Amino acid sequence: MNIVVCMKQVPGTTQVKINPETNSLVREGIENIINPFDTYALEEGVRLREKYGGKVTVVCMGPPQAESALREAISLGADDVILLSDRAFAVADTWATARTLSAAMKKLASYDIIICGRQTIDGDTGQVGPELAEMLEVPFVAYVSNIEEIKESYLRVRRMVEEGHEIIETSLPTVITVAKEINVPRLPSLRGIMKSKNAAITTWTIADLNVSPDMVGLAGSSTQVIKIFFPQRVHRAEILEGDLDTQVDTLIDRLKGANLC
Repeated sequence: MNIVVCMKQVPGTTQVKINPETNSLVREGIENIINPFDTYALEEGVRLREKYGGKVTVVCMGPPQAESALREAISLGADDVILLSDRAFAVADTWATARTLSAAMKKLASYDIIICGRQTIDGDTGQVGPELAEMLEVPFVAYVSNIEEIKESYLRVRRMVEEGHEIIETSLPTVITVAKEINVPRLPSLRGIMKSKNAAITTWTIADLNVSPDMVGLAGSSTQVIKIFFPQRVHRAEILEGDLDTQVDTLIDRLKGANLC
């Protein structure tokens, strides 16, 4: 079974800077970590390999520094890792990101299950998984909390919904996004850590993916960030003077002035 896990490296802190020209996060010089939701995807991929055999390939789109996340993925059980890194991929929205990932999947050629985390903690959109499935023209299941059965061309999962759970049956290949309820990620093993230090990191650029520059990165994005800012919350308290009737009249006037009543 060929299992592919999509992974992203994200800032490990909320103290980030914004590039005023591109309205994107400045990732250089800050601690970066594997997107927490993606650790559940990787753990599930490793568990499936342990149960059904095959291999786990982790694919990550990002700058060269994302290599550290891929080495950590190897220490956690990944067999192969691929870094999609090219300046042409930079400042991509979810659509352009999914397009780049789909090109990588087509280059891989063989995959049975593609596992993504529910969402990333920097973008919080949860859009890449379903967009990737749409581009690959394969089934998609979101919020998977348990993989119940896998056969040669068949997958049955339990997914979370507002009312409880649903049991979904789908054909393979497929894309799923997993919820954190699906497992508890393992810690790196000593053997895995040693393996990760000397592992070769395969890097694919835009030339390797055979995709047009205007289809990826900022040029291929359907949406653009116009402005990024940190919200300023100002709390102001005031004690109204006068007797109760006067206070009520004053409060009503203030609410009317703010168009709140």
